[in-house]
Amino acid sequence: MKFTKLDYCQYLLSSQINYTMTNLAEHLETISHDAINYYLKREKLTPRLLWDNVKEVIDPDTNGYIIFDDSVLDKRYSKEIEIVRKQYSGNEHGVLKGIGVVSCVYVNPTFQKFWVIDYRIFNPDVDGKTKIDHVKDMLQNLVYHKLLPFDTVLMDTWYAVHSLMLYIDSLDKIYYCPLKNNRLVDDIFGLEKYKRIELLEWSAEELDCGKIIKIKGFPANKKVKLFRVTVSTNRTDYIATNDLSQSSTDVVQEVCKIRWKIEEFHREIKQLTGIESCQCRKARLQRNHIACAMLVWARLKNLAYRTYLRSQEVAASRLSISLTKQRLILVVA
Repeated sequence: MKFTKLDYCQYLLSSQINYTMTNLAEHLETISHDAINYYLKREKLTPRLLWDNVKEVIDPDTNGYIIFDDSVLDKRYSKEIEIVRKQYSGNEHGVLKGIGVVSCVYVNPTFQKFWVIDYRIFNPDVDGKTKIDHVKDMLQNLVYHKLLPFDTVLMDTWYAVHSLMLYIDSLDKIYYCPLKNNRLVDDIFGLEKYKRIELLEWSAEELDCGKIIKIKGFPANKKVKLFRVTVSTNRTDYIATNDLSQSSTDVVQEVCKIRWKIEEFHREIKQLTGIESCQCRKARLQRNHIACAMLVWARLKNLAYRTYLRSQEVAASRLSISLTKQRLILVVA
């Protein structure tokens, strides 16, 4: 009996706690641990496989959103996994040993559905690429190869850098991204020195409609519109967009809420697929494990959407994929 990625995906789907090759081999009479290890070593599963499995189930929308963000797969107790490195984790609010995964999520705002369509492993010691480089690669692939229609890019402060913002602008796409409070900007266009965003003065009209600013380091003719959005009593976000026609802080706040779809994705894939639980030391085995976990999540999410559309039992726009996990038959191309 030949071991395939479908077998491994089925294992990730059905297992609840233990995701090791030893545990898998113990549950397969005709497949040994060595056979599983050999398969994962020689196979090369890439992000292209994820796209091949989701492109037919996506509901495209010309007003679609693209969201970029990264997540760290917790490997704090590992000592010899090849692609583990110390990096900042938002969930931990500090530095953590783990594997960085930069993900790209596509959102259909009409149906409030989302799909992960691409990802990259952050491993600068091997490929020399930063997270910004990975985002640019995925954007370029999306625009010129995947040809998936979208209008707006959403990202957090980590990706709100000059090069990426200007690159999105060059693609004739809109972006919305929060800027750090200490970012230097000019709202009176050369009459005074650049000042920190948090020191800007806001009129009542600007609070409602935003203000045009220039970010330090941007070309002289590149302006953005800045909005002050109150998130909570203890937090205020400053959202920048290259859509100078945008004139409503309330609309900007609603747009930024869509960015949390990628946080849903991160939570679900970690809870349901064992993506953090592979103990293999070799980078190729870790990459293949991550690829299979992505396929499992994509399949689960698609089945959840189909179940919701068929049964009409849930008033919300999505169905918890954990409710159906135990009874699904996974099909991976």
